[in-house]
Amino acid sequence: MSETLFTRIINRELPADIVYEDEDIIAIRDINPQAPTHVLVIPKIEIATVNDIKPEQAELIGKMVLAAQKIAQAEGIAEDGYRLVVNCNKHGCQEVFHLHMHLVGGRQLRGISAS
Repeated sequence: MSETLFTRIINRELPADIVYEDEDIIAIRDINPQAPTHVLVIPKIEIATVNDIKPEQAELIGKMVLAAQKIAQAEGIAEDGYRLVVNCNKHGCQEVFHLHMHLVGGRQLRGISAS
């Protein structure tokens, strides 16, 4: 797999607004936010899509969710609510093929539609 935009951010080759980081995860503000809070939670290892997650990476995926929980609390949106979204492949609207989770909130969100 060729180096992704997110890998370049992780390696500090590209700038980003980092809101959270630990040994396994980095979280950055989305450059095209869809809500007042829109943060991308990204594992530091390259996994192309949800389809490429291996059983031994289950703990890492759990760490992504726990990081999102911490970020939501820090951003002040935990109580009102937020959405976690993971897109997979073309029909799922995945644009960067390095697994990432969108943390979206800060306003009333619309229901999910398949259209």
